[in-house]
Amino acid sequence: MIEMAENAKNHPPHFKNVAFDIVAIAASAGGLTAIVKVLSTLKAEFPAAIVIVQHLAPKHPSFMAEIINRHTDIIVKQAKEGDSLTPGTAYVAPPNRHLLVNRDGTVSLSQSELVHFLRPSADLLFESVAASYKDRVIALVLTGTGSDGAMGVKAIKKVGGTVIVQDVKTAEFPGMPSAAIQTGNVDFILPIDEISTTLVSLVLGKFN
Repeated sequence: MIEMAENAKNHPPHFKNVAFDIVAIAASAGGLTAIVKVLSTLKAEFPAAIVIVQHLAPKHPSFMAEIINRHTDIIVKQAKEGDSLTPGTAYVAPPNRHLLVNRDGTVSLSQSELVHFLRPSADLLFESVAASYKDRVIALVLTGTGSDGAMGVKAIKKVGGTVIVQDVKTAEFPGMPSAAIQTGNVDFILPIDEISTTLVSLVLGKFN
């Protein structure tokens, strides 16, 4: 197990020997395929935590975590209230619940009002990780319709975090990536095949 560095007051636990503690991923239409593509090459010892918002049908159970889990060495689970973020684990927002990350490195689920007609909301997730992890967060916007995530991308950049967006040419649905790019707050625009290796390099602090 990766040891956590000493925790400063009012800051979430920082994981040792990494430049970023958390990767927040947002996707909608076409997202399952894209998320599997990104996570499938990650090793079990990936040293950051991952949180995922994928727009889902609100009234039906989701097997998304189980499906992704079959294609990656990291642990993928549906997020539960109070989960403590752990390196090498991905937490997927359940249907009809906002996924939020708290300042103590735990997860909250909320049925508060829809944001742009959506629950879960990528914007709320991004804003919560920005508030909690500041410049130690990577936000990733993948394929999807609409503009969810664009407001949250601005929040990530405002606190010094890093933003990666899937190149619209490789996105099944370009709406969400395009909206994020149009904010002017994006650090990397990458084809889907290049995102995973870039994530690993960034988290390990090896990106040139």
